[in-house]
Amino acid sequence: MQTSLLPRQQPCLQSTTQANPAQRRRCSLHRKLQVSATTAVEAPSSSMQSQTSQDPLLLRAVRGEQVERPPVWMMRQAGRYMKASSCANSAIHKCCMERHKVCHMGDLCTLQVYQDLCKKHPTFRERSENADLAVEISLQPWRAFKPDGVILFSDILTPLTGMGIPFDIEAGRGPVIHTPIRTMQQVEQVTKLDAHGSVPYVAEALTRLREEVGNQSTVLGFVGAPFTLATYIVEGGSSKNYTHMKRLMFTQPEVLHAFLSKMADNIADYVRYQADAGAQAVQIFDSWASNLAPQDYDIFAGPYINQIVDSVKQTHPDLPLILYISGSGGLLERMAKCNVEVISIDGSVDMKDAIRRIGPNFAVQGNMDPGVLFGSKDTIAQRVVETVRSAQGTRHIMNLGHGVLVGTPEENVAHFFEVGKTVNERL
Repeated sequence: MQTSLLPRQQPCLQSTTQANPAQRRRCSLHRKLQVSATTAVEAPSSSMQSQTSQDPLLLRAVRGEQVERPPVWMMRQAGRYMKASSCANSAIHKCCMERHKVCHMGDLCTLQVYQDLCKKHPTFRERSENADLAVEISLQPWRAFKPDGVILFSDILTPLTGMGIPFDIEAGRGPVIHTPIRTMQQVEQVTKLDAHGSVPYVAEALTRLREEVGNQSTVLGFVGAPFTLATYIVEGGSSKNYTHMKRLMFTQPEVLHAFLSKMADNIADYVRYQADAGAQAVQIFDSWASNLAPQDYDIFAGPYINQIVDSVKQTHPDLPLILYISGSGGLLERMAKCNVEVISIDGSVDMKDAIRRIGPNFAVQGNMDPGVLFGSKDTIAQRVVETVRSAQGTRHIMNLGHGVLVGTPEENVAHFFEVGKTVNERL
């Protein structure tokens, strides 16, 4: 069986350039794609070809259309490595000038990039929970490199406040959950997510990103998977050995299952909220799932990703979902059972082997080691070409096997995108 994603016609303005901001926003909230599973691939009509050809490259690649090259974006592409105090002194500016003879930063050319924004707005939550800042940070790599995916600058913990779970993200420590949840009474106090009331800046940022990039790139939202979110909440933050979580798993599994199910319902609502605001695909991060034994993944992680997917597909059958688990080499077959459209492969797995193990019914994303970006330009180009060649014959999104690392040279990030966009000339 192959999957075909077809555009759903929406009552939307024909030209958003002539619309006022309110009209453009309403229009952007209705741009979606319709997914329908078919047992055979039929040749699209000329009108359908015209419609689908206007969709972003990443969406066309996911649904198996013939595309000119694999789309390319980079996990954690916003911020982190962008350190220059002004665009004119940064590799972003140099890349734009070399490739396009004009700086895509435009009026922002003299403004500060990510590391300098951190000085003005020192906490992560201040940057990610302010729509203006979240949009600006999300767009910085877009203006510099024109990736085929523009992912929202946010955090997987962002919706927790809308469930009655307060948290902070502290410099040098990471996430801090003030009151860890470890009893049934506490689980019962977790509320249904009210995304509109608690995280309106997420919808505003996604809508504005869609308005900014149009169909030149795919706007990506993301969420945390129930097991990973629960791990943070039960542990009270990051952990090296997951003692509290493992104790709960094996002494009070009924408490954990109740918590995971409630989290899955809330995260499904959060996925829908992001899609309605403008996200054209949503990536699910299950960061800590690889710390489970495979049989425990089948009990405490996989079923709750399935719960999200099943729930979302009832209301948004057209929304491509991407699943990423860091260190997932032992879980690939289990990831395939989650029935997402795209499986993101981490750098610990050979791409050809991963494709063989998950089967032909999925698009794949990844999986170059982000450490390669510290190497020479020739090494980067070689690894990009090798990755794309390994995935030939399947639907492929070129990406890293993990988020870009702090300290990665900006010019090497630029080279990664340059090679990715010209890879067909290098094969």
